[in-house]
Amino acid sequence: MLKLEDLSCGYDTNLVLKGVSFNLNQGENLCVLGSNGCGKTTLIKAISGLLNYSGSIKLFDKEVKNIKPQELGKSIAVLSQNSNIYFSYTIFDTVMLGRYLHLPNSIFVKPDKTHADYVLHCLETVGIADLKDREISTLSGGQMQKVFLARALAQEPKIIILDEPSNHLDIKSQMELFTFLNDWTKDKKHTVISVLHDISLAVNFFDNGILLKDGKIIFKGNLKSLTMEDLLVTYDFDVLKYLIDLNKPLKEIYNVQKQI
Repeated sequence: MLKLEDLSCGYDTNLVLKGVSFNLNQGENLCVLGSNGCGKTTLIKAISGLLNYSGSIKLFDKEVKNIKPQELGKSIAVLSQNSNIYFSYTIFDTVMLGRYLHLPNSIFVKPDKTHADYVLHCLETVGIADLKDREISTLSGGQMQKVFLARALAQEPKIIILDEPSNHLDIKSQMELFTFLNDWTKDKKHTVISVLHDISLAVNFFDNGILLKDGKIIFKGNLKSLTMEDLLVTYDFDVLKYLIDLNKPLKEIYNVQKQI
């Protein structure tokens, strides 16, 4: 479904990603881990068609840079760290923004009942249909994340990409989000790619992962096979060696992960 070969990209003359390659099959979920500045957000921007690049990113055998944005939006939906709303739309209207990719001709075409019903379906799916007439500016962080998830679902994407989706969410909201996404991918037709800092969330909700350091992949595979040494190399956090015994199981690192 998604194939990256020798991907390199960055900003102006600053090369961030260097020779990144991996494959992701439909129905597989992928977590991207690494320290700040390693290229995590740059990677998902490139996959989303927001950055020019060298090498190759193929989505269903089509080069991403050659796919029109409207068509790419029907395959990939993105939830960023900061989904800004500059006008106080209602929740219903905010989620309807995800349907415009499927409207004919123009964004000025009034959505018909079919699209309105689909928006209601997305709101019901994430459990906030009762809030549809509320203004989005009145919501909590957890409620707002559900709105943006419903908006992503309204695009009918094959892939949802998340950039630090657990930021500003309490534990309950984090669990609800990732449990929903796990259920969404169980049909093996949908895929989630997520950038995370929280290692315990990554291991609990994702089987596959990549670790980035200085724009290069230093680990890819099943996250259950991660070792403490992998994490020490990735995060370059030497003090951690004094906090943990390298012979202990990986799960014991989670008690100090916030220091990474």
